[in-house]
Amino acid sequence: MKKSIIALAALGLVAVSHPARAQNYPSRPITLVIPFAPGGSTSIVGRGVAEKMGELLGEKVVIDNRPGAGGTVGTKAVAKSDPDGYTLVLGYTGTLAIGPSLYKNVGYDPRKDFAPIGMIGNAPNSLVVHPSFPAKSIAELIAYAKANPGKVNFGSAGAGTASHITGEYFARAAGITLMHIPYKGTGPALTDLLGGHIPMAFAPIPASHTNVAAGKLRALAVTSAARSSLLPDVPTIAEAGLPGFDASLYYGLAAPAGTPRPIIDKLNKALREALASEEVKRQLDNDGTDITPGAPEDYADFIDKDERKWAQLVKASGVEQE
Repeated sequence: MKKSIIALAALGLVAVSHPARAQNYPSRPITLVIPFAPGGSTSIVGRGVAEKMGELLGEKVVIDNRPGAGGTVGTKAVAKSDPDGYTLVLGYTGTLAIGPSLYKNVGYDPRKDFAPIGMIGNAPNSLVVHPSFPAKSIAELIAYAKANPGKVNFGSAGAGTASHITGEYFARAAGITLMHIPYKGTGPALTDLLGGHIPMAFAPIPASHTNVAAGKLRALAVTSAARSSLLPDVPTIAEAGLPGFDASLYYGLAAPAGTPRPIIDKLNKALREALASEEVKRQLDNDGTDITPGAPEDYADFIDKDERKWAQLVKASGVEQE
């Protein structure tokens, strides 16, 4: 019973209803906070969805990139925003499932401080290296790292992001030591990788596949249980020698807790219609994101399960921070 009450509160179902406000909503532009720098997978996914939702709602959905602390800075800002439907956040595995376990004082509770709107989709990370890096397979990478302990760096979108914890997860599973180099988003990490300043990175496929296709980066593996349709010739890490390895990224939309349910329903309807549109489907398919729409309750349940899964990985990796 207690769990049900908490779930309802998180969805805004026990908030005071404002029929008139919801009926007139939206009457001005909506801000969608993407808690990472431009150029990463969250921006790629968020911008396409935001543009179509704006068309459907009759008001622009303006992107506000707010990077910092593995995406937790922008996410916390939304949690503390007015629950009026005009400030939303691009929910992400790194911010709603990893951050709360990684940081002792993250500043928000993924279950209590947000009203989930709906899931967008999921995409695996890719393990990509600079063409000059000697390893051309996961087996060669592991052998190289064992021969050069502590000398192989990997870039991520920031401390506590899915790409960071995936890297720690991989190193632990492979029995090697990798040095983590955090960036303020996937975009900056890939820029340094392309420039040869770091040898490898874990990056979401929506952000990396273009450079892989152009031969500017070499993909050694993908982190999901199944291969990516964008990189069909690239094996999974599990296939490449680490059975059971699986680390996918999930995206969704959320509003501050207490947002009136009629507004959440209107946003969910617009999100699902956007995801069903040919232009958004084409864009997300091209970026390697599998669309998984659903009700607000579905996303709330998923956030709960995803946080528990990644909390175990964070603990096992021993990377908790103050």
